[in-house]
Amino acid sequence: MKKTLEILGFILALQGLAGIVHAVTGWFRYGVVVRHLGFLDGYEVYASIVLAVLGVSMLIASDKAGAWSGDRSGTESGGRTRT
Repeated sequence: MKKTLEILGFILALQGLAGIVHAVTGWFRYGVVVRHLGFLDGYEVYASIVLAVLGVSMLIASDKAGAWSGDRSGTESGGRTRT
């Protein structure tokens, strides 16, 4: 679950940032998904910002999901921290 959220969050954040860069500079003509969606004509910048924010929030949620699932990196068995 954590890895899936990390991958999806990274892809969404990357698409959002690429869309913003494309709107500002004109680069990444073919790599931006938002540009190819016809119903977003005129709203590409806003959609790219939403994608970037959604991607970052999914990355943050993946860290929280790792903590909730019992990811105890840095601890010994029994849940005690090393001293």
